[in-house]
Amino acid sequence: MIAGLGHDVVNVAQFAEQMRDGDGWRKLFSVRELRQCSLLAESKHDDEALHIAARWAGKEAVIKAWCEALADCNTDYPYTLDNMPWPEIEILDDSHGCPRVELAQEVQNKLYESVSRLVSQKVSPKLSDLTNTTNLTELAELMETSKIAEEPQLTDLPDSHRDIRNAICWHISLTHDGSVQNNTAVASAVAILEIM
Repeated sequence: MIAGLGHDVVNVAQFAEQMRDGDGWRKLFSVRELRQCSLLAESKHDDEALHIAARWAGKEAVIKAWCEALADCNTDYPYTLDNMPWPEIEILDDSHGCPRVELAQEVQNKLYESVSRLVSQKVSPKLSDLTNTTNLTELAELMETSKIAEEPQLTDLPDSHRDIRNAICWHISLTHDGSVQNNTAVASAVAILEIM
């Protein structure tokens, strides 16, 4: 199931200007991301800002997809703008040059916890559904087979969803186009959070 979809667009010239204003932006990226962007710019003979802006759009798209997945869960988002661990959400290229999402362990754990709540809410009928049932036998069967918990844990999930870690898949696409010099460059990213 597609749990969330996120998209972001970055004006590369404005992003490059912020990069020139100081090094604070470097704290938003991991060393691996910065190294890959530098090597890409060098090998393609283009501006490093193109690649860094695309990674930034990717991070934003990942967060948007995650938040969209949680939108119907009546749960708080795991992070706010004030405590977002930006460098721990990495957008890295694999050995073929395809982007992938890499999350630090703490961020992965928050993702697993929030997604397990989502899955348990999608799998278990809600109380409102149970109370609308007029057949008492059906209601008793539903209550017996459905485990409705206040704080679902991984162990509360049906067998098919117990190992949520193997059920989560990120899909991400990055692109950039235009020229940084004449202020037409944009970077864009789309991220999909899939639960298999």
